[in-house]
Amino acid sequence: MYRHFFKRIFDFVLALLALVCLSPLLLVVTVWLHFANKGAGAFFLQERPGLHGKLFKIIKFKTMTDERAADGTLLPDMQRLTRVGRFVRSTSIDELPQLVNVLKGDMALIGPRPLLPQYLPLYSPEQARRHDVRPGITGWAQCHGRNAISWAEKFKLDVWYVDHLSLKTDISVIFTTIKRVFRREGINESGDATMEPFNGNS
Repeated sequence: MYRHFFKRIFDFVLALLALVCLSPLLLVVTVWLHFANKGAGAFFLQERPGLHGKLFKIIKFKTMTDERAADGTLLPDMQRLTRVGRFVRSTSIDELPQLVNVLKGDMALIGPRPLLPQYLPLYSPEQARRHDVRPGITGWAQCHGRNAISWAEKFKLDVWYVDHLSLKTDISVIFTTIKRVFRREGINESGDATMEPFNGNS
C-alpha cells in the first residue's frame, strides 16, 4: 500500500515543506551561481529515465561553466567546476531543485538515483528493476557509499531498495542522508568531479 498512494503523499508533503523552508537559501544560491558561472545560468536541465524508464527533465543547480577548449570541446569537469560550484556540490545543495521534480511526480524523495538515458540498454535484467519505482533525490545506495562505490554495488543496493520499500526504510534513508551530507561523505571518487561513466557489465 505504501509503495503507491501513501508514498506519493509522503513525498509531496515533505517536498513542499522543504521548498518553503529552504526558499531563502535557494534564492541566494541561484544568484550566486548566476554570477559564478559567467552567464551560463544557475540551473542545469537534462533528460533522465524515471519510472519504467520514461524520460523526464531533471533540475539541478549548475556547478560548472560552459568553458571550451580551442577546438570547441568542453574543458574537463575539474577545470569547469567553480569554487562556488565545488561548495554547492560538496554540500549536496545542487540536488535541492529536484524537489520541484518530486512535486511534479517525476521523482520521489527516496529511490534509485536517475542516471543517463544511454545506460538503459546496458543494464542486466536484474539491474533494470531499479526503474520499477520512481527515482529519488537520495536512496539506499547513497546511504551506503554514494559515488565512492562501484556501479555493480550501487545497482545491487538500488534493487534491494525496490524489494524492501517501506515507510520505515524511507525514514531511515532520510536521516542517514542528512548525517552523510553534514559529514560530506562519498560525494565523488577521489580526484574526479563526477563518477566514471557506466559502460555496461563485463
